[in-house]
Amino acid sequence: MEKLVVIGSGVVGQATGKGFIAMGHEVVFCDINPETLAKLGSQGHKVCPPELLEQEQGIKAFFLPISTPTVDGKIQLGFLKGAVANLGMGALKKNNDYCIVVVRSTVPPNTTEGSLIPLLEKYSGKKAGKDFGVCMNPEFLREGRALEDFINPDRIVIGEYDKRSGDRLAELYSGFNAPIIRTNIKTAEMIKYASNAFLATKISFVNEIGNLCKKLGIDVYDVTNAMGLDKRIAPHFLQAGVGFGGSCFRKDVEALTHKSKSVNNEARVLSAVLDVNALQPMKIIDMLGQKLGDFNKKRVAILGLAFKDNTDDVRDSPSISIIRNLVDQGADIVCYDPKAENNMKKLFPQIAYAESAVDAIKNADACLVLTAWKEFGKLKDQDFDSMRQRIIIEGRRVLDRTKVRDFEGVCW
Repeated sequence: MEKLVVIGSGVVGQATGKGFIAMGHEVVFCDINPETLAKLGSQGHKVCPPELLEQEQGIKAFFLPISTPTVDGKIQLGFLKGAVANLGMGALKKNNDYCIVVVRSTVPPNTTEGSLIPLLEKYSGKKAGKDFGVCMNPEFLREGRALEDFINPDRIVIGEYDKRSGDRLAELYSGFNAPIIRTNIKTAEMIKYASNAFLATKISFVNEIGNLCKKLGIDVYDVTNAMGLDKRIAPHFLQAGVGFGGSCFRKDVEALTHKSKSVNNEARVLSAVLDVNALQPMKIIDMLGQKLGDFNKKRVAILGLAFKDNTDDVRDSPSISIIRNLVDQGADIVCYDPKAENNMKKLFPQIAYAESAVDAIKNADACLVLTAWKEFGKLKDQDFDSMRQRIIIEGRRVLDRTKVRDFEGVCW
């Protein structure tokens, strides 16, 4: 059993810490948010505010899953650099034993070696590779299933500053049933970006195919079901709809295109991925306009606000641009989501929020299904009988045609 510290206890940090606890290690959670620490403490976990972290001794690894947002496509490293500087001048400087600093943040290639290691050395007065080790350990966790994915990974990528650093991290992962890929640091940084960019590309591609299928009277899911049986393609991320959202895909594709331009390499495919995804939510607005006409004073039920099921995350959710467009055109919006209501209220406090899907549908002129919550698949025909006009359009493939009649999808 080793003593580990996780600095930054958001979704990735908690999955990382709780995953290592499940593997028998001692973990200290550190975060600048007192509420986050209080919640973790109430669950029985050991927590520590940043200003007291230097008092912890015997630490073998510091994991840094710090947020790296983008502004105009450029990655913002302020949070991460601040955490690295604090670690260097505090706990890393005071720690008497050799330990490793493990970057779990998503950063462009050359960031760890070009920016983070110099900060660690400057503030700690120690030398990387001699006094402490450094690894880039990208995460591949699905929101809503992060802990499950951490414990059962497809692969573990270790970008190592030197062999000693990589050996120490590989030891921590030795109990996991997954291939361990060891590379240099900048390669590991690129693996993360390339993976997310490919998944985003796959979604935008299938939405383009879906848009064409819609014009031709073809159910795109009949097409993708057959495509997915090809081992070279696989069925994952072939679900056509209103586009991708969340905290990662747009941000990472933007950052990769920005990085590409900075070295005079134009990323045409990735730029198109972003363009397709930005336009995709408007497809459902166009369909609704053809059926409903003028949106002014029309009551539109929105089922699903989160960018995906099993999360309350509305960041970059397609529902945001859809709701904004309908509100701007005078529609009367009533929404329902099992988890994301409070987060969406911060953006749209003026619209109505129902306590159930059935309540949202009542007296509506139209219903848009935007998140694939399983409970929406349980809706029945009679649940929609209370609508003023029966216009039902899916942005996700979730309604059951054996239970609900007369609806269509944005791409099928």
